[in-house]
Amino acid sequence: MRTIQRSTPVSAVLAHGDAAAVVRSIAPEVLDSPMVVELADFPSAAILGLILGDDDPRISQIMEGVAEFEDLSPRPAVEAPIVPAPDYESGAVPRGSARVEASRGAGANRRTEIVLHGPSHGNPFVDVELTVTFRTVGKDITVGGFYDGDGTYRARFLPPSAGRWSFTTTSNARSLDGIHGTISVSESDARGPVRAVDGGHFAYADGTAYVPVGTTAYAWTHQDEALQEQTLRSLAQAPFNKIRMGLFPKSFMFNANEPERFVFPRAEGGGWDTTRFDPEYFAALETRLDQLAALGVEADLILFHPYDRWGFATLGPTADDRYVAYVTRRLAAFPHVWWSMANEYDLLTTKGREDWDRLARLVRSNDPYGHPLSIHNWVEVFDYSVDWATHCSIQSGDYTIGKSIARWKRAWDKPVIVDESGYEGDIDQGWGNLPAEEMVRRFWDATLHGGYLTHGETYYSEDDVLWWSKGGTLQGDSLPRLAFLRQIIDASPTGRLDPLPSDWDFPSGGADGYIVTYYGGHRPRYRDVRIPEGRTATIEVLDTWKMTIEPLPGDHTGQVRVELPARPYIAIRVVLAPES
Repeated sequence: MRTIQRSTPVSAVLAHGDAAAVVRSIAPEVLDSPMVVELADFPSAAILGLILGDDDPRISQIMEGVAEFEDLSPRPAVEAPIVPAPDYESGAVPRGSARVEASRGAGANRRTEIVLHGPSHGNPFVDVELTVTFRTVGKDITVGGFYDGDGTYRARFLPPSAGRWSFTTTSNARSLDGIHGTISVSESDARGPVRAVDGGHFAYADGTAYVPVGTTAYAWTHQDEALQEQTLRSLAQAPFNKIRMGLFPKSFMFNANEPERFVFPRAEGGGWDTTRFDPEYFAALETRLDQLAALGVEADLILFHPYDRWGFATLGPTADDRYVAYVTRRLAAFPHVWWSMANEYDLLTTKGREDWDRLARLVRSNDPYGHPLSIHNWVEVFDYSVDWATHCSIQSGDYTIGKSIARWKRAWDKPVIVDESGYEGDIDQGWGNLPAEEMVRRFWDATLHGGYLTHGETYYSEDDVLWWSKGGTLQGDSLPRLAFLRQIIDASPTGRLDPLPSDWDFPSGGADGYIVTYYGGHRPRYRDVRIPEGRTATIEVLDTWKMTIEPLPGDHTGQVRVELPARPYIAIRVVLAPES
């Protein structure tokens, strides 16, 4: 039996008279729900689940009932890809004749590049293919080059080790083909790109532990210069070491401004010329990326999202492929870049699982450095068993988020980041008015269950500048508390908190004799702590809200009654003395 696509917008179903009649006959309350107006362009199956409940059997009845109708949500037309021609330059052009410049002072795990000055006729963005292979003893790395306008081509390289690296170019443009050279790469103190590692964690390429304590400012690089600079000043004072941000601008509540520049240039007569890219847009973005790197902040770049009034969410597969390949080639050599295939992928109604697999593999093929790569959901959590996903990037407002993290880690054996669990703020949306206490509690709960949480802030402002989207100024009370959490994590012998055997009611985490137990919103007056037989330990009471550490005098053995203040957000830290 045919079935309507689960991703078909609910507006398309209700605009079809016969399909709407099916909905009315099975679940008439759906038509009276404000959600079918407020969320009209969202997927029908997900909206039905929100209105009726995910386990309501009428959802499948409705989906089957409208299956007889033609596709209510046609996909964008598939354009033929543009294949670079082997005769882009005539045989009279000497092979390898383009002028080449190689960056001086290259360092291991630092971005470097070679610049070639070559042809500019036609449309080099699509007419010219360029790759460069870098070689040293026992290792070859091939990177894709890209056109940067005005006859300039670049190939960026992130050398993983010091030494003498040779390079050779390959291109359908004769002047760019067969160019040879060398670069000398020195040792450096750069830690390299972050990667997922065993145990559900992350580490830099040099092995240093990386614990993401991230934030979200989706459209901060699409604002005016002054606001972008304010965002950077705020990050410099904040505890965050990762930021989620979109390459496309956002059209949603509190997001009405029109950016100055876009990924693509405007086409004649309106719309976008998706066969070209705007070098000035990317130059401005790269300046911001370098500034984030100087602050020690990883850039989690969102490639697609559904909050769109410009048409970027429905470009079609050929333009999508060009965009993903260009962006990856251009930015993969930035050591602190992450890739997020989509924010709320299940709201992008014109893309299916096969599209995400194709696009993610395109990222992988153009990123030889293995940067973190994932995809983020609205309602339907993605199946992270796919080989291209390095970690889980999940939206869930579950109050018991820690237990869900433990379940996801068991299911996929990958690091879990809940990149959206609600936002500290006071706007009229349920997802955007969490108290700071609850934001901090969720961070602690996630951490002690072996996962990671991402911060967001949505305090109302009459100028519509909310941190979660536009950046600007951070004002939430969670910030110093998250810095306190980082202090507790950093004090662990491993620089991480792994889940530890816990009592039935509260989670414990730590490593190597470093044990933290968190009591969340509960308020015990005391707690019995058991020190392993033959060991001694120091014990401290942590107030995660007041950010205080109160030690119990002396060293302790056996079972110890720890008096507590009978208020929420308390933790106990036990540090075992080394075994003699």
